[in-house]
Amino acid sequence: MSPLAIFFFFFFNLSLAKNTIYNVQNYGAKSNGKIDSSKAFLSAWGSACASTSASTIYVPRGIYLIRKIYFNGQTCKSNAITIRIDGTLLAPSDYNVIGNDGNWITFENVNGVSIYGGIFDGQGASLWTCKKSQKNCPIGTTALAFYNSNNIVMNGVIVQNSQMFHILVDGCHNAMIQGVKVLAPGNSPNTDGIHVQSSSGVSIRNSNIGTGDDCISIGPGNSNLWIEGIACGPGHGISIGSLGWESKEQGVQNVTVKTVTFTGTQNGVRVKTWARPSSGFVRHVLFQHIVMSNVQNPIIIDQNYCPNHESCPHQGSGVKISDVTYQDIHGTSATEVAVKLDCSKTNPCSGITLDNVNLSYKNGRAESSCVNAAGKASGFKELTSCL
Repeated sequence: MSPLAIFFFFFFNLSLAKNTIYNVQNYGAKSNGKIDSSKAFLSAWGSACASTSASTIYVPRGIYLIRKIYFNGQTCKSNAITIRIDGTLLAPSDYNVIGNDGNWITFENVNGVSIYGGIFDGQGASLWTCKKSQKNCPIGTTALAFYNSNNIVMNGVIVQNSQMFHILVDGCHNAMIQGVKVLAPGNSPNTDGIHVQSSSGVSIRNSNIGTGDDCISIGPGNSNLWIEGIACGPGHGISIGSLGWESKEQGVQNVTVKTVTFTGTQNGVRVKTWARPSSGFVRHVLFQHIVMSNVQNPIIIDQNYCPNHESCPHQGSGVKISDVTYQDIHGTSATEVAVKLDCSKTNPCSGITLDNVNLSYKNGRAESSCVNAAGKASGFKELTSCL
């Protein structure tokens, strides 16, 4: 054995020795999907959290019933907790158990937490049915939420059938979400795939997302987001917004969305703001290398968002949109107007660039519509540009 091989052999085994494994079954978790294992998971978390070295919480194969659970990292000594899941975490089938709790599984004030594998099943179908029947239903919970946390990794995770949002990242810095699947029917209400707000340095890569709402939604206060290698559909596309509900609101800047395929979605790439006064902004955004397949609104800026004409009639959006580039976007539109830039009458869009955007409608040329938008366009073949 070479000296280098010997070094790596001892280094690897030393790493294993320093990484303590906490099996949730040793804390009383049951894998039959019937007995609540929440306390066992919290006990395993407490042990890992108290460790001064790297630690792993291990969830073996099986189905684990979990009620509302809250992982608080504020007092953790460890900055390297891995949660490795080979099984399924199952929410209660009765939506009333957690339906008004806000979140099903919450991480807050954690640092250096990584989740690998596993299925998170929110069992939201019965709540969706309740909402469609217009009965008195709970609002529903987000399946998996991270608040005020740093250096987060999610890899190979499946989150499905959440009552509402599937994954929430709020107030976090440096989060990597990759190789995930988010699965819910196209008619499931308010089931956004991944929602990010008030965060920086978030990367979402190589993931498949199909929901009844936005595949990825970007709220106020975000910066330096990187979204790449996404398959979106069904759903409402990838949206920045809605923004501008508050008169004083943080903006969104430095966002890259590239190498994305939209299939049969309501929207492709969208920026949406309320038609209300606001100090918010959207700037330095790149949408690049994107394929649309039968998408209703492939490219859309909607700054006159005002559902039911309540709380914002006849007002202009104060959100300033500038320096947004659409580059190498092609495919098919399900409607004749494939590009719709409906910008604020009081704060027009500026610096909009359409470069090599080629979208067809029914094997013919698609149209574009621009209102209160200024910029430049080049490289068109199948689309009439309005810039």
